[in-house]
Amino acid sequence: MKYDSDPKRTKSAIVTGTSAGVGEAVARQLLERGWSVIGIARRPAPFAHDRYRHVAYDLAGVVDDPAALESQLTLPDVQTLRRIGLVNNAAVPQGLMPVARLDPRELARIYAVNLIAPVWLMGYALRAAPTDTPVRIVNVSSGAGTTGFAGLAAYGSGKAALRLAGMSLAREWDTPSSTAAPRENAAILSYEPGVVDTEMQRYARSRPADEFPWAQMFHDFAARGVAVPPERPAREIVEFLESDGQPPFAEHRLRMS
Repeated sequence: MKYDSDPKRTKSAIVTGTSAGVGEAVARQLLERGWSVIGIARRPAPFAHDRYRHVAYDLAGVVDDPAALESQLTLPDVQTLRRIGLVNNAAVPQGLMPVARLDPRELARIYAVNLIAPVWLMGYALRAAPTDTPVRIVNVSSGAGTTGFAGLAAYGSGKAALRLAGMSLAREWDTPSSTAAPRENAAILSYEPGVVDTEMQRYARSRPADEFPWAQMFHDFAARGVAVPPERPAREIVEFLESDGQPPFAEHRLRMS
């Protein structure tokens, strides 16, 4: 099937966590490439653009009132869309501590932002997109989602569950039912950006030793200067959103070359 490339039709993306870091960099690069962007973040937008709309929202609220967010996510007329993108980037870094010290209320909030909201947004994007409109979804992941690290049980398990949710969604397209229509040009990428100079790194380094005794790994990252600027992984995320010929599910790490 030949997909519509009419430049008069729009490309629209929803990006979470656009107030800083990778989310901000993704939003800026998409705008440079002609996309319209809806950004979701608790904090104010760090920039203004005529094709950028900022939604000030705490993603933990999806658990209690998803309609409050959905009412603010109105995409452009779907008949004018030639591509829809979703970047689940936002995540809270809290919960860096031994499992025995995790508070269930804090754990519930961590999962709400890092897992429940991204899964809900995947469903929203598919409900909003006509079945013949290309859809690209990027779930920003972490090495902690595939390998166990001491003190990262809350963060890593949320990322692991989001990775599996993306896999399961892609399988729905292979096994359509009366409530899950097949998708010919939809793709999900579970993407590990590596060590990025973001709030997560700074937060981990700031934890006291009695709360997070394994912070040395993050101090070592800073000392060795291995953290990359957010613009590098953002570039690969944007390339995926604009790409064709993708499998329903894939996972990649930041290319270091």
